[in-house]
Amino acid sequence: MSLDNVCGCSAAEEIIPLNKTNFYKKQRRVALRNCGVIDPENIDEYIAVDGYRALAKSLTELTPQDVIKIVSDSGLRGRGGGGFPTGRKWSFTAANQADQKYVVCNADEGDPGAFMDRSVLEGDPHCIVEAMAICGYATGASEGYVYVRAEYPIAVKRLEKAIEDAKAYGLLGDNIFGTDFCFNLHVRLGAGAFVCGEETALMTSIEGNRGEPRPRPPYPAVSGLFAKPTTENNVETFANIPQIVLNGPEFFNTIGTETSKGTKVFALGGKITNTGLVEIPMGTTLREIVEDIGGGIPNGRKFKAAQTGGPSGGCIPEAHLDTPMDYDSLLKIGAMVGSGGLIIMDDTSCMVDIAKFFLKFTVDESCGKCTPCRVGTRRLLEILEKITDGKGTMEDLDTMEALCYYIKDNSLCGLGQTAPNPVLSSYRHFKEEYIAHVRDKKCPAGVCKNLVQITIDPDKCKGCSLCSRKCPVGAISGEIKKPFVIDQSKCIKCGVCIDTCKFGAISRK
Repeated sequence: MSLDNVCGCSAAEEIIPLNKTNFYKKQRRVALRNCGVIDPENIDEYIAVDGYRALAKSLTELTPQDVIKIVSDSGLRGRGGGGFPTGRKWSFTAANQADQKYVVCNADEGDPGAFMDRSVLEGDPHCIVEAMAICGYATGASEGYVYVRAEYPIAVKRLEKAIEDAKAYGLLGDNIFGTDFCFNLHVRLGAGAFVCGEETALMTSIEGNRGEPRPRPPYPAVSGLFAKPTTENNVETFANIPQIVLNGPEFFNTIGTETSKGTKVFALGGKITNTGLVEIPMGTTLREIVEDIGGGIPNGRKFKAAQTGGPSGGCIPEAHLDTPMDYDSLLKIGAMVGSGGLIIMDDTSCMVDIAKFFLKFTVDESCGKCTPCRVGTRRLLEILEKITDGKGTMEDLDTMEALCYYIKDNSLCGLGQTAPNPVLSSYRHFKEEYIAHVRDKKCPAGVCKNLVQITIDPDKCKGCSLCSRKCPVGAISGEIKKPFVIDQSKCIKCGVCIDTCKFGAISRK
């Protein structure tokens, strides 16, 4: 049998390299460079692709101040949502003298639809081990903790093996590379609380207490884990460090925009043809992600909006499709990069319902420590539920907006401060949709069940009875070969009949 037959293609067919496909050709992999390329459970394969060379360079050729300067000059900003300059954060910890300092990696990835950190931990765990050791050297820390979600068993297993193998090779522990630098690393499992993505709540949880945020100041660089100076970064931030140290700051700061350097990983999902992780240079437009990388909206539907940053972020409407995906450009339109969740919505999505979905998630995940978040978000959710039930008033819209700003201004931590963002951004860009729910008692997208009716067009109905047989509550009746009808008092608006009908006779109105 010829090789052509084995691979399923003829000699005349062109074999396209992976990086030339539409999905990959506009991507540039830095944080994800080894994912899918090496065996994540084999330390030798990581070493074969220059693994731990950056750590060796740091310990044998650079001073801690040199390392911090390289990270600062690279322009790397925190990839966990805040976008704070990484080199500056490291310098704050380095400047504080203490008998013990810590490095913490935030792998508590809780945004709906986000799986960036998980992919790095599962596909390239050694890069996080190496990066945290480099951070420890630069800041004067001798101990580190990776706080990872217990729902990521494969990531946990591979990370623990990476730590064990690094110790066995002398890359963790005492006198690394024959120097005076000692660094140990531990894994701590989180129980899945979204609030523990906030750095002070995360540290409180590592200490064995209930994950609740602390007032700041003092900041973690002064009093963090166990009241000692602590540097905290998320997985993606650390994943960039070895390449920056090894190749120099120019390697990174020549990618991206003036104020947003490097690449960003997004978890692309929702109403899009190609879903998955994408790593693009900062400044790539949303249109390029949706149309070129994502392959456009399936089933002939129209793009309506993209939600970035999950429950802490905001929506981007079609009018801003050409917005560069970077920190400052997104803030200008009421959105944010966030940790990297990117959910695409088409014209069948209701923006009020989307805002309600994200707010409900935040209400459920609030730790309850401060009243503005604990009570305010619940009152805000009640207003949205009232609107989607067709009982809202125009005064409710004013109250909703005022409450959003109150929660933002008075909540203790980032969870509460950003919780109103999906409501504010969707109201800003889709105000007419909110008004239609309140004034006209209609859901333009046909999503909110109490504001729509499912009807059968008698001119299109063939009387096949398939919809009647599929209806779970027996709301559809009629005679064979005659138009069927729906009893609105029984109909639960589940949409099974719409999906079942082969003639397009059933629709929401």
